[in-house]
Parts: sequence; C-alpha cells; structure tokens
Amino acid sequence: MVELDGLPGEVLVRRGLEDLSQGRLSAEALTVSLASGRLRHCGLDLPPESVLPPDRELALYALLRERDEDDAYARYNALRRELDSFLAALDARGRRGGKTGSGAAAPAGLASS
Repeated sequence: MVELDGLPGEVLVRRGLEDLSQGRLSAEALTVSLASGRLRHCGLDLPPESVLPPDRELALYALLRERDEDDAYARYNALRRELDSFLAALDARGRRGGKTGSGAAAPAGLASS
C-alpha cells in the first residue's frame, strides 16, 4: 500500500482520491487527476483515463470560476503548487527507500499524467 502520511498535500490527495472513487469531480478530484499517470505509477488507485474529463485543467479552472470568479486563478495555481509539492515529496520518499515513489522526479512544476 502507498504510504501518504506526512506528505505535503496529503489531505488534498486523499480527498481527491476519495471523490474520484465515488465518481465526484470535485476540485480536489480534478487536481489529483492532473497527475493520474504519475500517481498510478507510484501505486495509487485511480479510475481509468477513459472516465476522466479529457481536458482536466480546463475542467478544474471552470469549476473554480463557478465557485468564485474573483479568486479562481489564484486557487487554481495554489492547487497545482500543492499537487507539485506532494509529487516531489512522494518521489523523494521513493528514492529514500520508502513505500512509494516513482524513483525519478519529473521536472519541477510538471504534474501531468
């Protein structure tokens, strides 16, 4: 099992994974889906790509705009940074011999699948 405890962004990722498992496309779920390929590679269970929105970045931004037009851009960027921090920590844990991680970090700021 993948160990998420103590990683930055753990709450965001856990909520996103739970929402995805229930078929809910919340902001957390859409954020997590941006890195679905990397997260699957690390051993996390995500729905198949075919059930995820084709353009997840736009879907996330649209959802954030529906909630609060004034802060959508800032919130979108904050979610992306939190996801990037999570992915970097997950990879670092894997390199140190933890229970997960792809073993090789993607370039900074790339949370795509």
